[in-house]
Amino acid sequence: MITPAVWVRPIALGDHGQWRRLWDGYNAFCGREGPTALDETITRQTWDRFFIASDPVKAFVAVMNEQVVGLVHTVYLPSTTRLHDVCYLQDLFASALVRGQGIGRALIERVYAEARSAGCSRVYWTTFEDNQTARRLYDRMTHYNGAIMYAKAL
Repeated sequence: MITPAVWVRPIALGDHGQWRRLWDGYNAFCGREGPTALDETITRQTWDRFFIASDPVKAFVAVMNEQVVGLVHTVYLPSTTRLHDVCYLQDLFASALVRGQGIGRALIERVYAEARSAGCSRVYWTTFEDNQTARRLYDRMTHYNGAIMYAKAL
């Protein structure tokens, strides 16, 4: 079987509808749907931030057969342990219809390239401990350093 080419590019205003379907899918995967769904204001703010050049939040989409099939969001931030900024890969999601076809890898590779170009010294991200499918990919892309994330909503 021949897999169609995947193209990863910066998000564009015209991507909103396709991005929104993926964003909703990602949030559902993370347990943010129905009564626990993100407030619509957060989604609007997230979308708007992608188009503010000075904002540290960036977004890329994976395109296959002229359809947006994956998304990745990043945040650039200073580090207390490095001389150069770091890149936090905050959100990564591919449509269930195209999983296993290199979408996640292509998105991560684009983040690596963009972070390198921006002068970052590291890209890092988190995932759920039981997300074995994603972890198989991540283990091929980098190494697990044993870190566990704690978070408290304020």
